[in-house]
Amino acid sequence: MGEEVKFVVVGHHSRRHQAEQLAWSLRAHLLIDEGNHGANWNHRRALQWASEQACRVVILEDDALPVSGFINKVAEWVVRFPSDLLSFYLGTGRPPQYQLEIATKLIDADKRQTDHITINRLIHGVCYSVPQSKIEQVISRWNHSSPADYAVGDACGGSVIYPCYSLVDHSDVPTVERHPDNTPRTERRRAWRLASQEYQWQNS
Repeated sequence: MGEEVKFVVVGHHSRRHQAEQLAWSLRAHLLIDEGNHGANWNHRRALQWASEQACRVVILEDDALPVSGFINKVAEWVVRFPSDLLSFYLGTGRPPQYQLEIATKLIDADKRQTDHITINRLIHGVCYSVPQSKIEQVISRWNHSSPADYAVGDACGGSVIYPCYSLVDHSDVPTVERHPDNTPRTERRRAWRLASQEYQWQNS
């Protein structure tokens, strides 16, 4: 058995049904943004809830699509990396300035036959887990004007662990978040690789 892990889903009221379905499937705590406060506000609320738990907590957005065996796979990663910020989604399209770095690091990981890469920032808020030992630090250093993913990662500090094969995909539906730059999010936002197709090199 792996370490106990709890889950919390942050959702927007316009996507209440899918948020409830996701939370039910994971027996997760559910935090719905009823007042259009935005992702930054709701992710901080999730971290506050996580700080009150006695075990590792994984935060998911309402458009996360967990792979088969998600809970057990998560438990294995948090045991391996108890002190690291983990992101269980590595996505295409957004943010565009990181895509070349991701591609290069995935190729290098394949050559070295390793199952994860590191990036110096949390670049997605789709599904991640802050170590329990760092949650209070993240809350105290929180930047209320930053995008939620950057707010989490920058306050946590250090590199972020990304499994090469994501444990969730992303339901590529129109965003409900109002972005400060007012630039439409038109890029395809899906996982580079999914854990359901993982580790071909181990099986060859």
